Amino acid sequence: MSEETYNSLDGRADVVVQAGRIGEVHQHLHGAGVSPQPTPIQLPPALAYFEDRQAEQERIAQAAEGHRGHAGPLVVALTGIGGIGKTALGFHVARQLSDRYPDGVLYVDLDDLRRDGVVEVADAVGELLTGLGVSPDWLERSFAGRSKQYWTRSRDKRLIVVIDNARYGAEAVPLLPASAQSLAIVTSQGLLYDLDGVAAVEVPVNPLAVDDAVRLLRHIVDDPRLEAEPDAVAELARSCGGLPAALQVAGQWVRKYRRRSLSRLVAELTAELHERGLPMIEAVWDAACSGLGPEAGRLYCLLPQYPAPVITCPAAAALLGGGLLPAEDALEELESAGLLENRPEGYRMHELLRGHAERRARQTDPEGVGRAEARRRLIRWYRRQAGRADLLAAGPRMTFADPVAVVEDVPDVDFAGKAQALRWLESQRLALYGCVRLAFETELYEDAWALCEPLWTHFLDHPHYADVTDAFRTGVAAADRLECLPAMVRMRCQLARPLWEQERYDEAAEQLRHALGASEALGESAQERKLKASVREFQGLLKSAQRDWTGATADFEAARQVHAAIENAYGVLLQTYLLGRTALSQGEPERAVALLSTAHSMAREQDRERMTSRAGFELGRALRRAGRAAEAGGLVRAALVNARERGSTFDEARVLEELAALADELGETAEAEEYRTAAQLLAARSGALPDGGQSS
Repeated sequence: MSEETYNSLDGRADVVVQAGRIGEVHQHLHGAGVSPQPTPIQLPPALAYFEDRQAEQERIAQAAEGHRGHAGPLVVALTGIGGIGKTALGFHVARQLSDRYPDGVLYVDLDDLRRDGVVEVADAVGELLTGLGVSPDWLERSFAGRSKQYWTRSRDKRLIVVIDNARYGAEAVPLLPASAQSLAIVTSQGLLYDLDGVAAVEVPVNPLAVDDAVRLLRHIVDDPRLEAEPDAVAELARSCGGLPAALQVAGQWVRKYRRRSLSRLVAELTAELHERGLPMIEAVWDAACSGLGPEAGRLYCLLPQYPAPVITCPAAAALLGGGLLPAEDALEELESAGLLENRPEGYRMHELLRGHAERRARQTDPEGVGRAEARRRLIRWYRRQAGRADLLAAGPRMTFADPVAVVEDVPDVDFAGKAQALRWLESQRLALYGCVRLAFETELYEDAWALCEPLWTHFLDHPHYADVTDAFRTGVAAADRLECLPAMVRMRCQLARPLWEQERYDEAAEQLRHALGASEALGESAQERKLKASVREFQGLLKSAQRDWTGATADFEAARQVHAAIENAYGVLLQTYLLGRTALSQGEPERAVALLSTAHSMAREQDRERMTSRAGFELGRALRRAGRAAEAGGLVRAALVNARERGSTFDEARVLEELAALADELGETAEAEEYRTAAQLLAARSGALPDGGQSS
């Protein structure tokens, strides 16, 4: 069954007024996060050492000082090869200049959002909006809508926006803040020729000079040999090519072998260079790996199989196939060796090192047996955790994949409750969506489509359209490969919704046509008939999105009849609710009252708390439009309590607007104004567009 969400808001938010005391509503809003948003500082902790780049820093500071009279923000493009330190420089400059830009620092890594070489820029804008305090409920669905939100939220602010790993100027331009008083720092391996119409300053980032590289080595490792053998230090620094990523590993390697002379260590690397023909940087990394313990060495070679940029300890345990403690020890050892960077959200591997790890993996496991087993274990573990999290978040619902057994020697995530399960799904979304692709590429087709099932609830709350559209398309392809009929139907329904929410109605309709055709081959079991009814429901929802109320009514009614025949009480309740909403949209409030009264009673009988609130709210709206406003107040106020308990500012603002409309109907002008002002304040603080509209 699909879980319908609210995607409209009655009223406007074009004027924001600080409300006076309005009793209960004012007090709640003050305590519920409508106070000023905290300043976003999306930077990792500062490095313990940062060497040179003085000329680059001075050039950027001068550009910032002299940026006057321009219509748009200052854009600084840091360009250079991978591993040269562009991101570190960008972070360092952002910290140094943050006092000039008091409204905060935002960060987005475009490589984290890249699929098959392409970035879905709407999702990147969504990441920045989240940093600016816009909750997922309030994110516009379309790229155009999100762009307007971003321009509105960034207008007149003094922000720094760090845009990492852009390949083209066209990827970065939509992410620039609207304020001419802001600074955007864009990193790229090549020149961004297509930064059209933008005041851009190109700052090439070159390899460190030998003297600077030596100083950086001395920051990384405090060792008397560096003073005693200056020629060997210079040779080691020179061998690393001036790349901070290589110098980091070399420094940790020197620290590890404290009893060997530095000259001997450098000679060993040089001999390896001559014997094997490797670039010296590769030899440095090989040497670092040779000193790893067995588990750390194995994990290093397995990390390229991980389909996301940041790995946590439980996921590392899934790769290794052991408990948390061995994984934690291996991660710490890799960090100590300079082969991983520890961030607050987890461990991250530099792309250059990822490539090196992949090459070593091919040497140590030429047949790929160990890597294949690690992939399988990782995918199964993520599938199990996603299923557990989804069950906590959404409760029992229609699914077709069999539950996954405990993955041997890999502990489950300990979810304390629904809220933690939802947070885990969002924090691990890149890995989860990545595992869908990985499963398909590994020909684990059942795992690929089965992983899509628990991602449904997460998608409803977090519309990352590039990720979810790609994942559900992959789910469709996997179900087709297996010719699993229920999955073929279900996956197409799941794919249709993100398509129509992006106003790609023809594509959504095509998916549902195929789903309907496939459903005709289903049997007559209760589960199969429920799935057939679900297809009709999705068709009705698509028609509702296109305002085809007559067609939607026919589909919801057909679905309700099937649910009634198989005695699925919740299905009957949901379709009755959808029919009532549709009647209200058609301008038939009396019919809507009848349907929604039934749905509301059924929801209470079935102890469906959220559906009771939703049906009660829509019933209150219908009663007001039917001229029975006096009967609606209790229902709408109960919906307000529920929205606040769930922490949904979107639903809360919507209910407050309805309370304002009810107060108008009852001649309570002062109360109406208080409710409306509170709704406008809440909407503005949460990220609504100035006209108060939300695209559906």
